[in-house]
Amino acid sequence: MTPRTIGRGGALAAVVSAALLVPALTPTTAVAATPTVSCTSAKDGLAAKLKKDITAALAGRKGTVAVGFYDRSTKTSCTLRATTSYDSASTVKVTVLAALLWDAKKHNRYLTSTEQSLATAMITKSDNAATSTLWKQLGTTKIKGFLTAANMTATVPGSGGYWGLTQVNARDEQRLLALITAGNSVLSDNARAYIRKLMGQVVPSQRWGTPAGAPSSVTVGVKNGWLQRSTHGWRVHSLGTFQGAGHDYAITVLTHGNSTMGYGVTTIQNVSQAIHKALVPTGPGVTRFTPTSRPSEAIVPVPPQG
Repeated sequence: MTPRTIGRGGALAAVVSAALLVPALTPTTAVAATPTVSCTSAKDGLAAKLKKDITAALAGRKGTVAVGFYDRSTKTSCTLRATTSYDSASTVKVTVLAALLWDAKKHNRYLTSTEQSLATAMITKSDNAATSTLWKQLGTTKIKGFLTAANMTATVPGSGGYWGLTQVNARDEQRLLALITAGNSVLSDNARAYIRKLMGQVVPSQRWGTPAGAPSSVTVGVKNGWLQRSTHGWRVHSLGTFQGAGHDYAITVLTHGNSTMGYGVTTIQNVSQAIHKALVPTGPGVTRFTPTSRPSEAIVPVPPQG
């Protein structure tokens, strides 16, 4: 055996020996962490309780759920998937009304009787035709102008007149509810009172979702939406405002990936009941709201392939 051959063999042996000393490298796949509920509060123990109770309410529930909650009285907030986008369905109707009132304020005018009739039908009965009329009247430019003024930076109006496909997230919806429930330079006091009045007059069959479990000692405003499409199944959403019993709070729950409309409604109501119970314990003479067992909502128009 020549020295050259021995050299090659020695080198090979060294490589093999080295390989045995180094662990084999195997490809790894990064797994995104599942989002968790995050809560903060100025009231001792409340954030921890809300985080625990909302998490328990969502345990075992399928679909993708986003939650926004804020109570001014205790400076308490909770979020889950705050920046995840959803098709708005009928919840965008609150944005349409706010944009209409914002634009009227800019032009120093009141709503006409026709606009008032359309707004009432749009919010209290979730009337699609009324919404389409106001959406067309405002136009995308004015709607975007309101969104900018409201700092709803992630909300994208639906194109082609399909306002129900407006992209929304829990953070922006909470910003909208904040404008409706506290003084600001975007909406006048009269405009805010008008929106709250209509949200408080929603027909009984559409008063489901975030009001579930609300104590009778608070004033409730609500606007819901649902929509089924080929991707993400049923979108089911609920926006709610609640004032009284020493509290002033708003709840947003957005969901998609639901197998049925009813499944999404149950998910929202589980979360909402947990929040109301943790925030406002009931006392003598105070009852909790039980929503209709046959919830309804307008199915918004979508493209044929939707």
